[in-house]
Amino acid sequence: MKKQIQSDIYMDCAATTRQKPPQVLKAVMDYATEVGVSHGRGTYRPGIVANELVYGTRAALAQLLHIQRSDRILYMKNATEAVNTAFKGFLKSGDHVVLSGMEHNAVIRPLNKLKAERGIEYSIVPANNLGRLNPYDFDLAIKKTTKLVCLTHASNVTGNLNPVAQVGDICSKKGVAFLVDAAQTAGTVPIDMGEMKIDFLCFTGHKGLMGPPGTGGLAVSSKWNLDSLIEGGTGSNSDKEEQPQQWPDKFESGTQNYWGLAGLKAAVEFLMKTSVVAIRKKEEALTAQFLKEVEKIKGIKLYGLPWGSEKERVALVSLNIEGKDPSAVGYELDENYGIMTRVGLHCAPLAHRTIGSYPIGTVRFSFGYYNTEKEVEKAIKALKEIAGAKVS
Repeated sequence: MKKQIQSDIYMDCAATTRQKPPQVLKAVMDYATEVGVSHGRGTYRPGIVANELVYGTRAALAQLLHIQRSDRILYMKNATEAVNTAFKGFLKSGDHVVLSGMEHNAVIRPLNKLKAERGIEYSIVPANNLGRLNPYDFDLAIKKTTKLVCLTHASNVTGNLNPVAQVGDICSKKGVAFLVDAAQTAGTVPIDMGEMKIDFLCFTGHKGLMGPPGTGGLAVSSKWNLDSLIEGGTGSNSDKEEQPQQWPDKFESGTQNYWGLAGLKAAVEFLMKTSVVAIRKKEEALTAQFLKEVEKIKGIKLYGLPWGSEKERVALVSLNIEGKDPSAVGYELDENYGIMTRVGLHCAPLAHRTIGSYPIGTVRFSFGYYNTEKEVEKAIKALKEIAGAKVS
C-alpha cells in the first residue's frame, strides 16, 4: 500500500514561488479592502492612493532592476506578454532575429507566427550538450538585416546563466537591439539593465520577484520605440480619439491589476530590504548541497553544469533516473515523499533537444528563498530510494 503523504515540500519555484512574503499578502488584502479603485479615473482620495501605487511600483522596480527611466517600464501580466509586446511592436517585415538554442516557447512561438505573417527570419545560436553558450557565436550570427538579439538570462531547463553582459556588449557595438528574458532571474540574480546593455527586459512578478500571479513587465531603453498592441482608455488625453503617445500610457489601456501591483510593490520592497545578493547566496548554497550529493547517486543523469557551478546557474536542477519515466518519478516524489517538482518539457522543447532529453523531458527541482537545507536533504534521500541506491 502506498503511503499517503500530504505534499508539503515545494521545489517548483521556477514555475512560480508558492510561498510569498507575508507583507505581499497583506498589501493585496489592504488594497482590496481599503482602496479598491482604479487609478487615473478619479480625484477622490482612494483614486489618489491608486495613482501613488501605480507610480510607486514602477519606481521600486526601476530601483531593483537598475532601470534608468521608470516611465519606460510597461506593466504586463507575465514575461510571455512582455516578449510578445516587444516582438510584435518592434519587428517589421524582413527583419532578422538571433536567438539561442535554449529559449522558451514564449520566444519561439511568437517568432514563428511573425515568420508566417510578416516574413521575419531568425537564426538559432546552438549551445553545447551542457546547455552552455558561446557569446562569440552571437557575433557571428548577426547580419545586415538583424534587428534584434534575444537571449534568456537563465535556462528554465538547465538553470545555466547565459552570457548576457557579453552578448549585450556585442549588440551595443553593432547597433542591434538586445532583448533579455529574465523570467528565471528577476529577484534572484542581480540585474543592471544599463551595465548589461539590455534594450528590452522582460520579467514576471510571480517567480523570483515573489509577487502575485498576473504581474510582470517590459522595460524598454530610451534608444528604441515600440508600436502599441492594444488601444483604449488610459485615463489621460481623454479629449482625443487617438491613442496617447506618451510612455507608459501608450501601452497600458484599460484597468490595471491593482491588487497584483500592490502585492508586487510589497514584494520588491521585501527584496530590496533582504537584498538580492543575500537571496542569491542562500539559493547557491541549496543548489550546491543538492548537486554534490545527487551526482553521487548511481543511475541518475544530471543536465547542465556540474557540482561546483552554483555561481554559474540559478537554483534549478534537471535530472532523470535510468529506466524511469520522469512523469513517474515526479508522481512518486509527490505521492510517497510529499515533494512537489515539475516534469516534462517545461515549455522549452528546443532546450531539451539541445541537451538530449527530448521528447521525454526531465524532472526539475527548483529551489527558492523559503526552502531549507533539511528539505534538500529529504529530496536527496528520496532520489536515492527511487533510484534504488543504498540509503544510510
